[in-house]
Amino acid sequence: MTDVDTLPPAGPAAIDAVPLRHPWRWVAAVVIVILAVLFLYGAATNEAFRWPKFFEYLFNERVLTIGLVNTLQLTVYSMVLAIALGVLLAVMRLSPNPVFKAVSWVYLWIFRGTPVYVQLVFWGLIPTIYAVIQLGIPFGPSFFHLNLQALSIPFLLAIVGLALNEAAYMAEIIRAGISSVPEGQSEASTALGMSWGMTMWRTVLPQAMRVIIPPTGNEVISMLKTTSLVTAVPFTLDLFGITSREIAAREFAPVPLLMVAAFWYLVVTSVLMVGQFYLERYFSRGASRKLTTKQLEALAKAQQIGEAGHV
Repeated sequence: MTDVDTLPPAGPAAIDAVPLRHPWRWVAAVVIVILAVLFLYGAATNEAFRWPKFFEYLFNERVLTIGLVNTLQLTVYSMVLAIALGVLLAVMRLSPNPVFKAVSWVYLWIFRGTPVYVQLVFWGLIPTIYAVIQLGIPFGPSFFHLNLQALSIPFLLAIVGLALNEAAYMAEIIRAGISSVPEGQSEASTALGMSWGMTMWRTVLPQAMRVIIPPTGNEVISMLKTTSLVTAVPFTLDLFGITSREIAAREFAPVPLLMVAAFWYLVVTSVLMVGQFYLERYFSRGASRKLTTKQLEALAKAQQIGEAGHV
């Protein structure tokens, strides 16, 4: 046997790979940066923006303690009611009862088919349409009497109008999330002796949340911005009403006050987006095939132990 026969076989020749260049990407990036700088310079030097007025009212006490607080309250209260009613409507849509299905479908048809601004105007006219509410025996004594025109309830009417509209969309989101869970999961839970409620709480809903959370987060953000339409009720003590109607009309400065409102909408929306990210990551546990660092370390350690056992 010669020395040549003992040499290991030669491997494939190394490939001299040259990365593909994309010069137009850099050109596009430079153009975008230049346009952004020109826009910012123009906005900073344009007297119509009235930046001193913007900074004067950016942290105004009335804007924060009344406008921003009322906007957050409208968002939270409306979404809580919308989610509760949306769950009920979703269950009605999935029910084998044809009456429940029909009622749910008609509700969704009406509230998804008409603009939310029109609905809010209607709710604002409720004290005019139904000036007095009476409950009792027809042509007999009255047990309950309520004069709506004597009450100041625009805030309550705004919450009801926003919640009823949003419930139609939440119902479809929740229904889609429940339907995304395989029926075998419910059948297995029933075989283990779980009740329907426990099956929904322990098996179906945790898996459905992966589908429900992302669009629900988007709906919360959308609700925050939709609160700017409650002036149709009319309720003018929200963030948009305080800035663009009250202060802007007094100061004759609509542009800087609109930017104040836009700034705080953007701040709250950014916080909600961060919260949505962590919620999605929490409920998506176990759904991804990508292993975490701890899982990879545990896997490597188990592999080392297995190799040592074989030796």
